[in-house]
Amino acid sequence: MDAAALRKYCLSLTGAYEDFPFGPESSVFKVRAGGAGRPAKMFALTALASEPLMISLKCEPELALQLRAAHPEISGAWHMNKTHWNQLDLTGNLEDELVMNLVEDSYDLVVASLPRRDREALAWKGLAES
Repeated sequence: MDAAALRKYCLSLTGAYEDFPFGPESSVFKVRAGGAGRPAKMFALTALASEPLMISLKCEPELALQLRAAHPEISGAWHMNKTHWNQLDLTGNLEDELVMNLVEDSYDLVVASLPRRDREALAWKGLAES
């Protein structure tokens, strides 16, 4: 997955927007359902112009460990809580569908933590049953 496709997919999620709190080189994708003044939460962090292209995504702790064991391109996210955040190396070995699923999983984990009124404003369907 290239940087343009990654950015487009992250922004396609309901309520998602791009922010640059760490400077212009780091894209932080957040979700906010409420109005101004309501806190937004990050679901993805990436430097879209960097080589290699990497993205940090929130992940359930057990799944995070399974993904790291199965894919050498996935590791604990740098400067993040490695229990809850994975870093994906997108240099071509991970399937786009897997990357999109993991972005959506990260988004879902963040939306699940929002107040009910915000989840309803996003018309969020909830986490898939396992």
